[in-house]
Amino acid sequence: MNAADLGLPVDVPSTALFTDQYELTMLQAALRAGTADRRSVFEVFTRRLPEGRRYGVVAGIGRVLDAVENFRFDADVLGFLREQDIVDEATLQWLASYRFSGDIWGYPEGEVYFPGSPILRVEGSFAECVLLETVVLSILNHDSAIAAAASRMSGAAAGRRLIEMGARRTHELAAVASARAAYVGGFDSTSDLAAGFRYGIPTVGTSAHAFTLLHDSERDAFQAQVETLGRGTTLLVDTYDVAEAVRTAVEVAGTELGAVRIDSGDLLLVAHRVRAQLDELGATNTKIVVTSDLDEYAIASLAAAPVDAYGVGTQLVTGSGHPTCSMVYKLVARARSADLKAPLTAVAKKSLGGKASVGGRKWAARRTDAEGVAEAEVIGTGPVPPELADRQLLVELVKGGDVVAREPLEAARSRHFAARAGLPMSATQLSRGEPVLPTEYV
Repeated sequence: MNAADLGLPVDVPSTALFTDQYELTMLQAALRAGTADRRSVFEVFTRRLPEGRRYGVVAGIGRVLDAVENFRFDADVLGFLREQDIVDEATLQWLASYRFSGDIWGYPEGEVYFPGSPILRVEGSFAECVLLETVVLSILNHDSAIAAAASRMSGAAAGRRLIEMGARRTHELAAVASARAAYVGGFDSTSDLAAGFRYGIPTVGTSAHAFTLLHDSERDAFQAQVETLGRGTTLLVDTYDVAEAVRTAVEVAGTELGAVRIDSGDLLLVAHRVRAQLDELGATNTKIVVTSDLDEYAIASLAAAPVDAYGVGTQLVTGSGHPTCSMVYKLVARARSADLKAPLTAVAKKSLGGKASVGGRKWAARRTDAEGVAEAEVIGTGPVPPELADRQLLVELVKGGDVVAREPLEAARSRHFAARAGLPMSATQLSRGEPVLPTEYV
């Protein structure tokens, strides 16, 4: 069961205060100026990928949809705003009935993106769209950073299983979001039960060193675990002497032992030794799981080791050195009046220092070569060229305020595998490089 698909609320009663104060003060000023109802288009994009990265991964779209649905100014929230004198009474009355009634288009979750890609397009009145800026960015910047790191690790793992186990290395709510994003990016399971409950992600876990240290001997600890969890469990074998622990583990569980976990030392050397020892003892089907501060580079360095699964924590939940994607939320078009039929005018920030933006309501498509491999991210504001009509990337997510594209998390995960497979082979190289696709504006 996917709890998110059931429309369960987020972990707080309302997402309305997941915002910056200036969004409410802009609203107040626009209401007074008579410009709040002007039809507007905001877009989420990033001007560049994190240094050295070759592609980005869109993650958090499902959480954005939940956040928009739960963006409500209830009595407690309004009371706080009134007590703190954040906005005037007229603005509070407007906020009391706030419901996003516009449209949202975006890259579907799991898709890859590049500099300038219009990852999300939010359309409606200025007033209702501007309020969503911070909550949308906080979700997409975090989740997409985790998913990008997960994708790199998934590529390095080359089909071996990946376990997300970073809950103790980040904020408790971020841990749940991280597990979700990691699953989209290619991880197979999580140790975090809240993520399993909320999103239906497979959960795993057996024991830590504390369990071994609790018992009078390592044999006693292994015996207790096997009697409780069965012979298919995973025994942690590096509390004392690894070779002795492996021998004891097979004696206790037999050759049906599911797996052993190594959490320290020279993992490449130890994994080879443990594999040889297991085979010698007849436990040829026993798997080897390695943990211990892994990242994509460490995973790649273990490609030749007899490792069956990797457990990753700190580096995953911190984006492997890039904890944000630097996405921004910018007004790109607006009407000159509140008339719903008033035409849209492209607007853009002109700035030095690389912070200029491109105005206009955009579409995006991915051009492919004769063999179906992506060769460019094409972005435009006018008519879509006929040859790109069936290659468009944005899909409708919200129509008239109603979510129309909620999907199981498994769909986003599958989409990511397909999107990554459609990129040039150099996309999965871990060496530093430029984005694997150029961005072309037409």
